[in-house]
Amino acid sequence: MVRPHLPLNALRAFEASARHLSFTRAAIELCVTQAAVSHQVKSLESHLNVTLFERLPRGLMLTHEGETLLPALREAFDRIAGTLERFEGGQFREVLRVGAVGTFAVGWLLARLRDFHARHSFVDLRLSTNNNRVDIAAEGLDYAIRFGSGAWHGVDAVRLLQAPLSPLCVPAIAEKLRTPADLLRFTLLRSYRADEWPRWFAAAGLSTNMPLTKSIVFDSSLAMMEAAQQGAGVALAPPLMFSRHLQADTVRQPFDTAVTLGSYWLTRLQSRAETRAMVAFRDWLVDAANAEGI
Repeated sequence: MVRPHLPLNALRAFEASARHLSFTRAAIELCVTQAAVSHQVKSLESHLNVTLFERLPRGLMLTHEGETLLPALREAFDRIAGTLERFEGGQFREVLRVGAVGTFAVGWLLARLRDFHARHSFVDLRLSTNNNRVDIAAEGLDYAIRFGSGAWHGVDAVRLLQAPLSPLCVPAIAEKLRTPADLLRFTLLRSYRADEWPRWFAAAGLSTNMPLTKSIVFDSSLAMMEAAQQGAGVALAPPLMFSRHLQADTVRQPFDTAVTLGSYWLTRLQSRAETRAMVAFRDWLVDAANAEGI
């Protein structure tokens, strides 16, 4: 099939003119004369056999045909520019889109990304965070790192880390906690999973039928820990993901008892074939997680 000749210079002249609604300003951007831009646009109109602009005394106005053409050109030019940006140092950089539950991203992954980039400079990582509710297909993700049992329909899952939960709070509250029962005097901060505190109390040897004090429910462990650091109550969270806070003594873990309700998993759609970038990220992430020994 013979493809029609694409008048690229004319298309660039039209796109710039449409953006500025001015041949003069388009000419300045393209470093050519105003007459050259006008000529290119007229050439394109002749090529397409349509009128793209209404020439007004004080500028330009797009016709219906011009308004139809402009979005397609913008998308095409943006995609070309984006692809060209992925060539760096003579190497094509492959985009990798990863979604991660915010607690894992902030508490564990970010501190290790420098090592990943040093080992795999060809990967252009695009990282987004969520509150553990993610739709891999709808969001166009290659991988999703999520917390749970590892059983998700249509998904391949590789376990990364266990994340046992334990009470975390500011030092002022921790000093008032002598036994697990003392927790009932404080506001208990938790996620949307209502069984977390009862299961922790059971692991600590207390009755699961005991009435709990007032609580605050969060959809994000990061927000929950921010509330805990401000003294709003005692959070039930994974100490592994908040090790920096514990080392800085902004929060403390008053009891050694911990309960495991799930793990962090690297997941992908079973229908998604792994690319070179995906394999590099998976292998690096699994090795880094295994080094934790958890």
